[in-house]
Amino acid sequence: MKKLQDAKKKYEEIEIPSELKSVVANSIQQAKRKQRKPFKQLGIGFVAAAALFVASVNMSPALAQSLSTVPMLSSIVQVVTFQDFKVAEDTYSADLKTPKVTGLENKELENMLNEKYIKENEALYEGFQQEMEVLKEAGGGHLGVASTYEIVTDTDDILSISRYEVNAAGSSFTTMRTDTIDKKNEILITLPSLFKDDAYIEAISTYIKEEMVRQMAADENVRYWIASEEEIGFEAIRPDQTFSITANHKLTISFDKYEVAPGSSGVITFEIPTDVIKEYLISNYYIK
Repeated sequence: MKKLQDAKKKYEEIEIPSELKSVVANSIQQAKRKQRKPFKQLGIGFVAAAALFVASVNMSPALAQSLSTVPMLSSIVQVVTFQDFKVAEDTYSADLKTPKVTGLENKELENMLNEKYIKENEALYEGFQQEMEVLKEAGGGHLGVASTYEIVTDTDDILSISRYEVNAAGSSFTTMRTDTIDKKNEILITLPSLFKDDAYIEAISTYIKEEMVRQMAADENVRYWIASEEEIGFEAIRPDQTFSITANHKLTISFDKYEVAPGSSGVITFEIPTDVIKEYLISNYYIK
């Protein structure tokens, strides 16, 4: 178990976000230099066909690969499954799906994201293999790990990809990470980049604590861990707390399983009213 926990720690300490800082800066400069031609009005039938096409591409990596050589189609930003590690052996199981972003003109950003996703799953797989061998030598046991991804938001402007890692050894835990990309300017959006300064941390944290109290008062089955003089619990979000931007331009903040509530609650997400944060936003370009 210790090796798997060590692997989880290694997984969480991957320093890809810091490497992406230069990518974000370069992306902004590239975006400023871009000149995009406006699209002509599209008929309803064409729009419906395009939506069906994009859905088909995301469900079929083979189709995506075959279409990537077509000049007009290669610019479509999409997410497909790049790797799928699988183990199904007696009481040991692993199913790790690695997403791959394609279609970005900013290849530095595209490559950095994809390398990060590969490293995350490789670390999980190596940790699983090591712990499985330890259990076998000790006489056997149960071990399971899985990872998958979900397209949380996919609009003309925003692409949000959430990756989930679930460990089923003993008390299972779930870790969620999300990347949000500005598809038009082709930059990675970070939580701090949305705000003028770090005052957003207190504003969002205060709202979340008030919402936790409200939900618990409304339903006796809802339970959150809120810090107080008597209890250890949630005090404030991290500056880089997991977040996403919805299709209707709202900010959401997420917590891993066991982070702020009992495991039965799973991953928890709060939508933050824009009125709570509007005075701290740099602009209303992303959040409205």
